Amino acid sequence: MGMAHTNPTQPEILKAAERLGRRVTPDQAESLAAYLDQLVKWNRKMNLVGKADWREVFDSLVVDSLFLADFLGGMRLPDKPLTLDLGAGAGLPGIPLRTLWSNGDYWLVEVREKRALFMRSVLGRMKLPATHVFHGKAEDALDRLAEAGHHATADVILSRAFMPWEKLLDFTRSMLREGGVIIILANEPPPEETALPEGWELGDVAAYPAAGTQRYFWSLIKR
Repeated sequence: MGMAHTNPTQPEILKAAERLGRRVTPDQAESLAAYLDQLVKWNRKMNLVGKADWREVFDSLVVDSLFLADFLGGMRLPDKPLTLDLGAGAGLPGIPLRTLWSNGDYWLVEVREKRALFMRSVLGRMKLPATHVFHGKAEDALDRLAEAGHHATADVILSRAFMPWEKLLDFTRSMLREGGVIIILANEPPPEETALPEGWELGDVAAYPAAGTQRYFWSLIKR
């Protein structure tokens, strides 16, 4: 790979998004380029994502954020939802997502200090609206946010491989308001509704192509 991919440009991001079937605006492309530039630089020292080339990261990881923005935009949510992104890691899908979907307050929840530091550094440069990092255990996040004057329960919880979905439903039940949704990013379609525990309902589902495979979003509604 002799090509210099460490500094993605706005035009390159516009083309990369269009190739994946998701158009972005020039301002959004500029923001995505800034994120990827920092991710690649930090990745050399911290191995945040295990991929060295920004195009690989875009095609295999940022692609989720592009389609997730459309998925969230099509859902019935409160005007200013409180969203928790559990196990946010290097800010995926959350930071690219917030360049495209900026509704409400969004908290990137991450227990690992270096990853939390990376996300705070990136957000300091990008100035995304109402997007924050919570460094600590997921089960402590809402109590700490409530102490700071935020909602005591979340409207939306996002998870990509944070824990198996069956355990996740039990883990997040007290964190989610009634009628709130968990959105799971998965490589397989959702379970049958009859397989869900009592008090949960299958909501919107979407499939999309990514890195040569089919991926899915499921929304599970707390009743």
